[in-house]
Order: sequence, then C-alpha cells, then structure tokens
Amino acid sequence: MGNPTGFLKVDRALPADRDPQKRLVDWQEVHEHMPEAGIQEQASRCMDCGVPFCQSGISEFAPRVAGCPVNNLIPEWNDLIYHGRWKEAIERLHHTNNFPEFTGRVCPAPCEGSCVLGINAPAVTIKLHEYAIIERAFEEGWVQPEPPASRSGKTIAVVGSGPSGLAAAAQLNKAGHLVTVYERADRIGGLLMYGIPNMKLEKHYVDRRINIMKEEGIVFVTNTEIGKDISAKQLHKDFDAVVIATGATKPRDLPVPGRELNGVHFAMEFLGKNTKSLLDSNLEDGNYISAKGKNVVIIGGGDTGTDCVATSLRHGCEHVSQLEIMPRPFEERAPNNPWPEWPKTLLVDYGQSEAIALQGDDPRHYQVMTKKIEDDGKGNVKAVHTVQIEWRQDEQGRMVPQELVGTEKVMAADLVLLAMGFLGPEEKILQDLGVEQDQRSNAKADYDKFATSVKGIYACGDARRGQSLIVWAIDEGRRAAREVDAFLMGESFLP
Repeated sequence: MGNPTGFLKVDRALPADRDPQKRLVDWQEVHEHMPEAGIQEQASRCMDCGVPFCQSGISEFAPRVAGCPVNNLIPEWNDLIYHGRWKEAIERLHHTNNFPEFTGRVCPAPCEGSCVLGINAPAVTIKLHEYAIIERAFEEGWVQPEPPASRSGKTIAVVGSGPSGLAAAAQLNKAGHLVTVYERADRIGGLLMYGIPNMKLEKHYVDRRINIMKEEGIVFVTNTEIGKDISAKQLHKDFDAVVIATGATKPRDLPVPGRELNGVHFAMEFLGKNTKSLLDSNLEDGNYISAKGKNVVIIGGGDTGTDCVATSLRHGCEHVSQLEIMPRPFEERAPNNPWPEWPKTLLVDYGQSEAIALQGDDPRHYQVMTKKIEDDGKGNVKAVHTVQIEWRQDEQGRMVPQELVGTEKVMAADLVLLAMGFLGPEEKILQDLGVEQDQRSNAKADYDKFATSVKGIYACGDARRGQSLIVWAIDEGRRAAREVDAFLMGESFLP
C-alpha cells in the first residue's frame, strides 16, 4: 500500500453530521462532507492485510458473516484514493458496483464489519471512500452514458425498479439486449425512491442515475402493475425472458386487539406517502400521514423504524418512542460475536441522535412486547399497552419471550407505526406465472442460477432471498443478468 504504516498513525474519522436541531427543519441529507486531504488520509489506514475479508461477502454465510456482497475491490481503490488517482478508482468501483452513489449512502457497510483492522482497532472508513469516489466522478464528468455498440435483438422485461431490478437491467443492457423495466409506482426506484427517506438519499441522485440508464437505451414504464395493467402471462409471451425483482414488500403485521383502529399504519405506507407528497408538492398537498402534534409509537427497532422516528420529528410530533422486542445490544462485540461476523453492537443512528437532541433521551425501549392498542371510544388510537419480556430457552432449546409480571405500561399514542420487517414478496405475479415458491413464500430459485421453475423466468433480490440489504440486491441483480444472458445467447461475458 502507499502508506504501509498509515493504520498505525491515523485514527478513524468521519465527516460530522449536520446539527440535529438544524437539519430537523428540512429534508436534506444529514451528512457533511470531508475535504479531499482528509479522505486520502483515511484511505491510508487500509492495511496490506494479505486476505481482504472486506471484499469477500459470501451468500451462504450471510448475514452472519460480513464482507462486501458485490466483492468491491476495496483495497485497490483505497490505494488509488491515497495516491490521488480518482479516475482509476471509479473505474475499479464501477467494475463491481453499478450504483455506488446508493450504497455509499444507505448500505450499512458489512465490509467494515469484516475489515482486518477491525480486529483490534476501528475499521477503515470504506463506505465514506465509496461515496467520495462516485461523487468525485460525477463532478468531473467521468460518469457518462455508455450504450452498447450493438443490439442482440433479444427482449427482456424486468419487473420492479428497485436496486436489484436496476442492476439486472443495467447489466443486460450492457450485453446488448433490449430491456424494459416495469414499475407500478409513478416514479422509478422502488424502495430507493419511496422506501428510503429523502434525508438518507435525496431523490435527485436516483433520478441522475435513471437518466443515464435511459440514455443507454433502457426503457422505463411507470404506473404499470404486472398482473393488473398487464397480465403476467402476456408479459411472459411478449418477452424472451422475464426477471422478477419486485422486492419483499409484504409487511409483518401485529395481531393484537386494536390493530384495526384509525391511526395504526404500516411503516412503508407512512414513509412512502411522505416522500411522494414531498416530491409532488413539498408536503403542501396534505396527501400523507402527518405526525404533527402527535404522540408517535413505532413498533420495530430496525432501520425502517429509525426512518419513521426521523420523519415524525420533521413533521413536528409531540413525542416519539420506538419499541424493540430484542435486548439492548452490547457496546462492544460479545464473545459469541467475533470478527469477521457482523458486529451486533449498539448504534445510535441519525433518527435516534435527532430524538436525543430534541427530547433529551434515546427513543428506543428494549425487550418490550405490545399487548394491545387502546381505543379512544371513537375508533381512534389512544394508547399502546406494553409489557417487558425476557428471552428464555424453551424445552426445544429455542429462545422465546416470557412476560415479566408487574411490568405492564400504558403509553399515550395518537399514531402507531408498524416497522417489524417483511414476510416476502407479494405473490400474485408468482402465482399467475406458476412460479414455485419456497417455504417463506419467496420465488424459488437457487443463488447464482436465479432460474425459477418456469423456463425463461428469473428472480433476484428480495423477491428471491427475502428482506435483505441493498448491496445484496445489487449483487443478485448482476448475477441474475449473467444467467439470463447465458440463457439467451448460450454463454455470457458479463462480470
């Protein structure tokens, strides 16, 4: 490496976030920017470690073991950054990742979880460097449309325009095929557009990449739901191959008394409507679920729950709480969570830091089970009844929640948001096509093959593997594209 002792001399550093009090009045991204010299200094911390676990994400071990699912050439572009060779760095980065501007913003960075330096020191700031490379490339004009030199004449329909569908479309277009992407929403991007709030991923960055893909020849069709506006069987008939990349959008529900009350919503309904109204009218049309002046209770402690916290605060909620059924994570790695596994440690994300700044304490409550949602007598939410739980082993050795007597509480609530994850894909298109499903209702298709039980139909991303990370979606889209290309042409030269 350019600086073989950098990791010994330079401490990990990240650019500061914007002040929580100030950023709560807008919907702009929360992070500040680091000067080029600082990024180069951070890149010098990348070790000549021999075996770069950071770039070795392996599907069969995910998500327990970390590493980059798209196998980004991380040590290479860290070295290039350190030497100021930015154009070569983006060439290396684009070799493995179609959309580093997305992963550099919203990926949780499993690569950093398996950084060799992280064994006994803070990991290299890999995600920061990925972001810096792609934004420098756009600033310099290095990212330009690259339409294929010739066309194969083969036609492919991609159903879903999230990261997996976009990655598949981009790769198949590079191979010279005629690709049409169908999206039921009014804007392209799937969860990139309507699932991730603007303050984590400003939507003009999504549009920037989509416009490049359009110039490269990909056709995007919005407001079109397969199985409703176009029959799934007709789509199969009209195209040489179909890629199902619809995501895992079926949310996990909460079967408790009061679930049916007004003011109880799935998190994605809350987040999606907010972003659409923001983009359509800067929230002036009122076509969203407002948390203004309300006591908000969010059930679910993951990233989606955090996004609901941050969105509620920007609406001007009275108070926000986040309920998590799992125990509070450790401050440091536990003995049973060694490197290079994903570190299950306590994180204070942007939403929690904003709540702490505004409310004075962390909004998260751990090991809490919701028992019922109370009616105000008019069909509206009034309160959430909870109880503390403890995780204990049952006779089969499984960890199950046990209620702790005397820990019952009642929390005032005007708005309850369910952010408990997703069960799998919506099944209509799979059933219409006769695609076999696995025990979790996902499209049944082997990883690295992606072929379903129906010839010419492939599945990738969350629709195949279940709820997962954006970087796994991109990985699967790329790999599925290679299999589709080989199916159509007899072999594939796609990476």
